[in-house]
Amino acid sequence: MRSVSSLLAIMLFLGTAWARDAIEVGVDTAHPGPKLDRHVFGQFAEDLGTGLYGGIWVGRDSPIPNTRGIRNDVVAALKELHVPVVRWPGGCFADEYHWQDGIGPAAARRPQPNYNWGGVLESNQFGTDEFMDFAQQIGTEAYISVNVGSGTVKEAADWMQYMTADAGSAWGQQRAANGHPAPYRVAMLGLGNESWDCGGHMSAAEYGFRLKLYARFVHNWNKEQRMQRVAVGPGGPKTEDYAESVMKIWHDNADWDWDLEGMSLHSYTVGKWPPSWPATHFGESDYARSLAETLKMDGLIRTNSAIMDRYDPQKKISLVVDEWGAWLAPTPGSPSGFLQQQNSQRDAVLAALNLNIFSRHADRVRNANIAQMVNVLQAMILTDGPKMILTPTYHVFRLYVPFQDAAILPVKYAAGSYSVGDFNLPRVDVIAARTQDGKIAVAITNVDAGQPATVEVDLGKVTAKSAVGETLAAAKVDAVNSFDSPKTVVPKRVIVPVQAGRVTLTVPPASVTVLTTQ
Repeated sequence: MRSVSSLLAIMLFLGTAWARDAIEVGVDTAHPGPKLDRHVFGQFAEDLGTGLYGGIWVGRDSPIPNTRGIRNDVVAALKELHVPVVRWPGGCFADEYHWQDGIGPAAARRPQPNYNWGGVLESNQFGTDEFMDFAQQIGTEAYISVNVGSGTVKEAADWMQYMTADAGSAWGQQRAANGHPAPYRVAMLGLGNESWDCGGHMSAAEYGFRLKLYARFVHNWNKEQRMQRVAVGPGGPKTEDYAESVMKIWHDNADWDWDLEGMSLHSYTVGKWPPSWPATHFGESDYARSLAETLKMDGLIRTNSAIMDRYDPQKKISLVVDEWGAWLAPTPGSPSGFLQQQNSQRDAVLAALNLNIFSRHADRVRNANIAQMVNVLQAMILTDGPKMILTPTYHVFRLYVPFQDAAILPVKYAAGSYSVGDFNLPRVDVIAARTQDGKIAVAITNVDAGQPATVEVDLGKVTAKSAVGETLAAAKVDAVNSFDSPKTVVPKRVIVPVQAGRVTLTVPPASVTVLTTQ
């Protein structure tokens, strides 16, 4: 495999032998499709391992620079992603979380064991008010998952009153007494989590009964922001009856005084259970196997969208993919249940492929949350005490910022084929969109780990003089950023001329490139 530096040096060279075999991409700029909702680029921060404690929260007395206990370096990095929404407190943790344990003076909070994730003691120092502070610091919206498994409707309703009611109500008064007189805004409310599994092992009918109660009685009192309620949907082929049940309940009770705005879908790139695919020191076959698995997301979305279309042809209900990403073997020596894993160039390609799939279903998939934000699973950021590094997945999310709320543009191209053993994948994957400021953004993922790809993009009558962006590539598909070498995988700037409405460039193997016209 060629070195990354030599490949990047020739990316802009036109007329090479590769150009004769260029992949031609036609972008239909005259017929924009649906908007790619910015909430598709959402994040997930479960109370799990060091995702919160050490990753986001270090406490007010920590020597690590912080604002009211929240790490300044993590906040600054996340601001660069324009994070639209963060889901909290879970995950499996949500259905054992009792919010009143985590409010009020720090000394009065009630520590509880975290049964799902290692059995460690949860101090509850990071609770509702701290999460809302974190959300405000990074400029994001709140997606709250309420406890349907071990909680009650009243507990969830009281929590919503604490967060969203004015100070004249009982729980609003308590919030004000805790130092927060103004109501919070809750953009999304998850009515349970994986009720078919860690959320209670409920049948679809059992969950449907609880769904109606929570949707009816758990109110948003802050009328300045409309809140979306998200029902628990399927987690794969074995739980498609959840999609059928939720949609039928919504359809048959459309005249009732409650509503739903979303249904969840959970799907990880995991292979066999328990997760055992290596996060580091893997080869091209492992790389191809992981990407072949992640591409199944498209079929899963199609299957569940078809169920939803029967009840909701106008697509009022969003399919909310609020848990997705690579779930790999844990880092050797890491604590049991902390779900720590490294993050490689392969994971960057994997993230881009999923985001591209979501864009092709933008009419139905309007919310998604990668798992997870810091130190857990396919994280954006890894921390170790005062140290912080950005992962390849972080860089993909930053490259894709121009696609937030952009209008998807139809593209036509012959993707070609990339084969490794029994795995046959598309050689390239391309999406395009018209950004909010009227520019054309193009994302090119070269899946092929062995060869660069020359791509010729026809932008039609676009009058731009150049396309500017970045390419994320690495010397090897298993390259990672570590605390000793934090910049092994970082994007390189790309400037390409636009000639007669066409852009031609050569991208390295296993790379992600995003360009925007200027």
